[in-house]
Amino acid sequence: MGGPSASLPARIRELRTERKLSQDRLAVAIGVSKSSVQYFEAGKLIPQEGTAERLDNVFGTGSEIQGLAKTAHEDLRPWLRPWVEHERRALLLRAWEPMLIPGLLQREPYMRQLFATLPANAGRIDELVTTRLGRQAVVFERESPLAVTCLVGEFALRQGTPEVLKDQLGHLVDVGHQPSVNVKIIPQDAGMHAGLSGPISLASLPDGRRVGYLDDQLRGRVATSPGDVAELELAWEAIDALALSVDQSRDVILRLINEYT
Repeated sequence: MGGPSASLPARIRELRTERKLSQDRLAVAIGVSKSSVQYFEAGKLIPQEGTAERLDNVFGTGSEIQGLAKTAHEDLRPWLRPWVEHERRALLLRAWEPMLIPGLLQREPYMRQLFATLPANAGRIDELVTTRLGRQAVVFERESPLAVTCLVGEFALRQGTPEVLKDQLGHLVDVGHQPSVNVKIIPQDAGMHAGLSGPISLASLPDGRRVGYLDDQLRGRVATSPGDVAELELAWEAIDALALSVDQSRDVILRLINEYT
C-alpha cells in the first residue's frame, strides 16, 4: 500500500508508543480485541468509523485517525464501494460461491494464495488482503451479530495447497459454530443447477430493501432494481434447496480436514 493509507498503521503505532500504551491497553480503551490492534498496526485491517473516532479520543488527535481511515477505505476499487457500504449496513448477508471459499470466510493465507494467481495483482497483494480483512471486520466485529449464510460448492473445498486448505477448512468449522453464521455445502453430485452460472451475494438492509452483487474477472456489479434482485433471490433459493444441512456440511468439511492431516 502507498500514500495516506500506508501512513495509517505507522501513525497508530507511533501514537500508541508515544502515550506508552500496550496493545492490550489500547484494545480495551477502544473496545476491540488485541488482534485487531495488531492488524491496524500491521496494515492488515482498517479501523471502522466508530473505532477510528475512539482512537482519536484516546490519542487526543482530533479527527486525524478518522481522516486517515476514511482515505484508506476509499482506496477500495470504485465499483466495490457501493457493495461494501451495503455490507456495512446489512442485517442479513447471503453468499453463494461455486468455485472458491466466500471472501467473508477466507483466511489470510488462502487470500494470498488466491490473489497471487492473477498476474494483475502483482505488487498489490498486501493491499488486497487489507481490504478483504477490513470487509470481514465490518461484518464479524459488530456489537450486534449480523446473520450470514454462505453456500459453498464442494469443489471449492479442494482448491489450494494442503497446508493452506487445512487452515482454511478449520476456519470454516470454527466460524460455522457462531449462532449467527450458517455454512452449507452444495455437493458435487447435485448436477446442473442455477448456481453454476456464477457467484451471488445478497444483502437485506434495515429499510427493507434488498440488493445483490455479481462478481467477475474484471469488476463486479451491484444489482438494485427489484426485478434483478428478485431474479437473484429465486436463483439463491434454488441453490439453497440443494444444500446439505449445517451439520452435514460440517461433517464433510471435517472429513476433508482429516485428509490433509
